[in-house]
Amino acid sequence: MTDRSWDERLKNSLLAFQRNEITEHLVYKRLYEICGDRNRKVLERISQDELRHYEIWKKYTKVDVRPSRLKIIFYILVVRLLSLTFAIKMMEKGEGKAQEAYKQLEGRLDEAASVIAEEEGHENALIALIDEDKLNYVGSMVLGLNDALVELTGTLAGLSFAFQNTRLIGVAGLITGVAAALSMMSSEYLAKKSDGGDRSPVRASMYTGIAYAVAVLLLITPFFVFHVYYTAMLSSIAAAVVVILFFTYFISVTRDVAFWSRFLEMAAISLGVAGLSFLIGYVLRVFLRVTV
Repeated sequence: MTDRSWDERLKNSLLAFQRNEITEHLVYKRLYEICGDRNRKVLERISQDELRHYEIWKKYTKVDVRPSRLKIIFYILVVRLLSLTFAIKMMEKGEGKAQEAYKQLEGRLDEAASVIAEEEGHENALIALIDEDKLNYVGSMVLGLNDALVELTGTLAGLSFAFQNTRLIGVAGLITGVAAALSMMSSEYLAKKSDGGDRSPVRASMYTGIAYAVAVLLLITPFFVFHVYYTAMLSSIAAAVVVILFFTYFISVTRDVAFWSRFLEMAAISLGVAGLSFLIGYVLRVFLRVTV
């Protein structure tokens, strides 16, 4: 490779680095403006680091680069809808790829080593300093979601073959789901109150109930949309898999745990219970001669 082609490749890499740094600078700046005083200092410091990295690369390219507005909007929406930690972890995963690219520049650019050191320190600083209510109650959300998926997929599968009437199955599933959500909320409240820890029993019960209610709505909706019970049941199971996929990804990112093993475990439990319940519904319908 000629020096000229290498220099052109180097400049293109630096322009990409600039765009990434100025984009993340503006993301972190927006985050410390909307996330309150509790996490402001660490977010502001990292925002300034990203801006300084942008200026380092600009010394070599001699041009300004516009940020990715779509990326900024995306991460702000992620924070609003999910959590601050989840959004930051996603950004830091992207920076992990950038760090590999930075290492190729260590022998050519004096500042590359210092930028790499600072980028590698970002995630540890964030994990240590960010304090977020949602993540303090992940256990409660997991409890509500897992219980809803296992219990309701099994219930709906059993009712599907026993009744074979989608509207009736949907109503029965909704009643069961609401009652179970209230039961889970009260159980989680009493459990947290008995533990005497620093987590609020009210908040823990609310997170459990909300996770359960969301799962209930997603799982029973197909029975009010489709008229063929097989289609409704398969759609409900597909919704359960999507919920498991999304929530497992959320946990794997925020908690740094293995994605596939946890996903396969939750999916196997939910689908296994659904299959067993479907079989029980079939047996009851045949032997008890239930017709609706």
